[in-house]
Amino acid sequence: MYSDVMECEVCKFNNPKGTATAIIIQEGRLLMLKRKEEPFLGMWDFPGGYMNQGEMPEETLRRELREELGVDCNLDFINWFPGTASWKNEKYAVLSHAYLVELKGEIALNKEENSELQWIFLQDINPNEMAFNSNQAIVRFVREEFLIDLPQLKKLISQLDSSTQAREINYYRSVLNGYVSKKMVDGRLAGLGWIFPRRTLSRKQAVIEDMIVDESQRGKGYGKEILLDLMRWAKENGIEVIELTSGSHRVAANELYKSVGFQLHPTNHYLYKVL
Repeated sequence: MYSDVMECEVCKFNNPKGTATAIIIQEGRLLMLKRKEEPFLGMWDFPGGYMNQGEMPEETLRRELREELGVDCNLDFINWFPGTASWKNEKYAVLSHAYLVELKGEIALNKEENSELQWIFLQDINPNEMAFNSNQAIVRFVREEFLIDLPQLKKLISQLDSSTQAREINYYRSVLNGYVSKKMVDGRLAGLGWIFPRRTLSRKQAVIEDMIVDESQRGKGYGKEILLDLMRWAKENGIEVIELTSGSHRVAANELYKSVGFQLHPTNHYLYKVL
């Protein structure tokens, strides 16, 4: 009798069930899978699923991606997204752990799990057409935070350093690990800068990287706008010291940094190539 009462009480708690969700973006397109079962039969969904007892969410997602897509992956945590789901007309709470996913290998869709897949441009996705309200919230977040003109981004980074190429997924990782300030002119990306926090034993610092304004837009004060925006973010997030490096050949950039209060720090800057 006591056991039956306890089971009934536990059922009524409605604590959220844990899920893990894969956000896979390539060339500005998001991978979607079409559901083969209720609820939301025939609607678009993300790869992923429910956590098993004793699983960490990362373990869940790797298992689900092997089952659904036949691939392994690298994962970067995005955020938690609460929502609801249902089973046999009973609604219950869920908590989705969303991850940015870098696939390792070629996709082999398991059609016993989902009927088809599509790569859909971020700007073309209608959140209301997604299965599950937690997925709808994820789509809104991804569109707000990750949407970028990739060709222009790559052009800007090549102007900053012609020996390197911008990797798409590293831009999304930068958004997750700090703040990217973007300057838009007539609807086009004219410049950007990235700041990210790092804690030392003595203080909370932040580093500014990838400060660049398009060659065609320089001399208009856009670099200063971006820099001041990054400094604003630092202040709002309790940063004590901001550091940055700049090549001595970038005369205008160095003058800009000094004009807003940056001081040249007498230290040696070393790089060690691991890979």
